[in-house]
Amino acid sequence: MWRFVAGVASALLLAGAGFVWWSSGQQNAPLLSAVAPPLARSTSASESAPPPAAEERTREQKRFDRYDKDRDELVSADEYLANRKKAFARLDANGDGRLSFEEWAKKTTDKFAGADADKSRTLTRAEFATTRVVRKARPKPDCPPAVREEDEG
Repeated sequence: MWRFVAGVASALLLAGAGFVWWSSGQQNAPLLSAVAPPLARSTSASESAPPPAAEERTREQKRFDRYDKDRDELVSADEYLANRKKAFARLDANGDGRLSFEEWAKKTTDKFAGADADKSRTLTRAEFATTRVVRKARPKPDCPPAVREEDEG
């Protein structure tokens, strides 16, 4: 008997929750309608100030301009591949137009050789630790003096 009562009670609860959910979808006013009017009113001097101007060029326009070296409003294949050619030329140490594994991995092999202090062609834990990537420290944002005192104390 108690299972029947529990089943009926849970069915009623689900039906009530469904009705509340369905009826809340038909409201046109936002939930915070009582709060919105005071926030929408502004009596400060910022009403007369013009809105900030939008940026003139988009990110994609700036990117296009970086590739368009001769400013003819067209990006040729040579202009498009110029950065890759420069990167390839930096890696092609002997300038033969072919990239060998040694040329491609030069930076890494130099880093390994510099870390291998005993020249055993193997790295100990201490030697390996010297190969870690050193990240640039990001500058901390300016904080109010009260926050700085809390951080120092």
